[in-house]
Amino acid sequence: IRLRTDRPTVIANFVSTIDGIVALGGGELSGGGLISGFHEPDRFVMGLLRALADLVVVGAGTLRGSTEHRWIAEHVHPSSAAAFAAWRAEMGLPERPTTVIVTGSGDIPVDHRGSNDPTVPVVIATTPTGAERVRRAGVADHVTIESIGFDEPISGNDLVALGRRHGARLILTEGGPHLLGEVVRSDVLDELFLTVAPQIVGHGSGDRLGLVEGIALPPSDAPWFELASVRRSADHLFIRYHAKEA
Repeated sequence: IRLRTDRPTVIANFVSTIDGIVALGGGELSGGGLISGFHEPDRFVMGLLRALADLVVVGAGTLRGSTEHRWIAEHVHPSSAAAFAAWRAEMGLPERPTTVIVTGSGDIPVDHRGSNDPTVPVVIATTPTGAERVRRAGVADHVTIESIGFDEPISGNDLVALGRRHGARLILTEGGPHLLGEVVRSDVLDELFLTVAPQIVGHGSGDRLGLVEGIALPPSDAPWFELASVRRSADHLFIRYHAKEA
């Protein structure tokens, strides 16, 4: 991954159906496991990118969508845990990336497994109002609360500024689609890793979400990407895009 010199590099990793759906509904249906069919190579790519990252960023909806998930490499690909750990050590990275939970309102389950593992540093990135709400709810000692924006939604530029303060070189966002929308709106997405799973599910009533939600950029302002690579595992496609330089 090409690291920027002017700010932290921002990458995203998602799995989508052929018709562009990345979340099937609320609760446990919002995760990507059902979309990919828990395809082992997709889980490996998730782990690989987490093993590279300084910060792994998720939104409140993604947090609520998986009650047991931890955003570390070995959670999604346990058999590679030793290799991932050795790789991070070789690169001079901390043992685990910092999980960043983004919530404008502060309405998150503070007892979530993903924020309660003391071996995983956690930052709750929120607004001043959200910070007060989280503090009242109470968090573990290893969790820090940072006010990074004054309005909802929190922008991609706010996340980049957070990464800069934490000395991050590489920020990985895994969702959800509204959070990715803010990253795209701020034009700070440098690379997209997209797994296309071989199924078609339809949009239905509107509970199902596409890759980017909450924004509608005109063609004149929409960022363009260049195809970096395409790989195949059985009937799954692994596509990598670089943001085109202006």
